Amino acid sequence: MVDLGNPLLNRVVDGFIKVGGIGALHAAAQDSYRLTLQEETSQRSLEKTARRLGKEALQWGLAAGVYTGVTYSMQEARGISDWRNPLVGGAITGAALSLTETDPRLDRVVQSAVTGSAIASAAEFLRNLTS
Repeated sequence: MVDLGNPLLNRVVDGFIKVGGIGALHAAAQDSYRLTLQEETSQRSLEKTARRLGKEALQWGLAAGVYTGVTYSMQEARGISDWRNPLVGGAITGAALSLTETDPRLDRVVQSAVTGSAIASAAEFLRNLTS
């Protein structure tokens, strides 16, 4: 875990680094498969792959950083660790991810916020069932 002297900052940076790396690996796996199907690999396709790796790492890292930051902040502000913290964290994360698209529209931002909220809340409920 990263130690920057602030618990909130530690969680945000740690989540960004870990999940951002996973996002880059995800993109690398997908693009390496695509490149093996091509008969010829050009410099342009390799540059496209590198851009995609960076974009995926940034998006996945952003999602993790925003989510962990918001849920931790909610928990500290409210003094309670329950399903409402991931609900808000998922909504803000979904909206933030939607805003990284090239043409963000209000309906997509709202849909992503609702989806992120539902997924985060469901994950929290499932986590509490197994505890």
